[in-house]
Amino acid sequence: MKVSICIPVYNGSLTIENLVKEVIEELKCYELEIILVNDGSSDNSEEVCENIAKTKKNIKFISLRKNFGEHNAVMCALNFVTGDYAAIIDDDFQNPPREIIKLLNKAQEGFDVVYSKYDKKKHQLWRNMGSGFNDMIATLLIDKPKNLYLSSFKVINKEVISEIIKYKGPFPYIDGLIFRITNHYETVLVEHSSRKEGKSNYTISKLIKLWLNMFINFSVKPLRIFAFIGMFFVFISFFAAICVVVEKIMHPDVALGWASTMLALLFFSGTQLIFMGLMSEYIGKSYLDQNGTPQWIIKKNIEAGDK
Repeated sequence: MKVSICIPVYNGSLTIENLVKEVIEELKCYELEIILVNDGSSDNSEEVCENIAKTKKNIKFISLRKNFGEHNAVMCALNFVTGDYAAIIDDDFQNPPREIIKLLNKAQEGFDVVYSKYDKKKHQLWRNMGSGFNDMIATLLIDKPKNLYLSSFKVINKEVISEIIKYKGPFPYIDGLIFRITNHYETVLVEHSSRKEGKSNYTISKLIKLWLNMFINFSVKPLRIFAFIGMFFVFISFFAAICVVVEKIMHPDVALGWASTMLALLFFSGTQLIFMGLMSEYIGKSYLDQNGTPQWIIKKNIEAGDK
């Protein structure tokens, strides 16, 4: 069985060489290829990865021209895999390479995708809260099972990979694509370690961008939610109008309130602006898609052992 290890690299120059060594050592019982994708790192990750690819026979290295984002970098890697299974693992050593074997063993039981799950994640509090919120939204919008944790550390078989890479839109969301393709997935409990070097490259703004990507590109439920909200307010307004007419008939000398009128105006105006912003996001991303915005652009591609 051939296994492809996909590693998106972003400012991982201090960890990537040791990570590759450990992956090779832990998975030496498999036919192995490792695909490193440098996602526009601002440090010397490109130089380090290039040296690894030139000195080892089972490494492919791809360097992108700018930072396209983790999911775009993973999509790029998946387009180059040749293994029966692909394991996606981060470059920060928080997922020990030995844990890949657990995911592979479960995948060989016949599952299309095997996700990792953790007893305790060694992230900062805000990052864990953001992940929990993203998990809740995924359950609501893309029909993710409640008991399934969406981890970036997972194993996917080649049949599902061949379907995933058919998606050519500029804003891929790997888990959203998986749920479009299959519902035959499982989870395995694995270890989660603290970062060995540096700090997380995921900022709050990147987490919000990822959430909006899932929110806009892989579900029309937000539009339906706002449609129901609009219908609700129409009914409320209808009954409120009846109450106002009845009150005026029964008490013609009562003056209508300016404050309540302004509050209602501000509330409904804000609701309309939110809905218009949501529509703008859908239209804007559709425009970028139709305009041929690329998922990724390759700057450098070095095959295994290429000098």
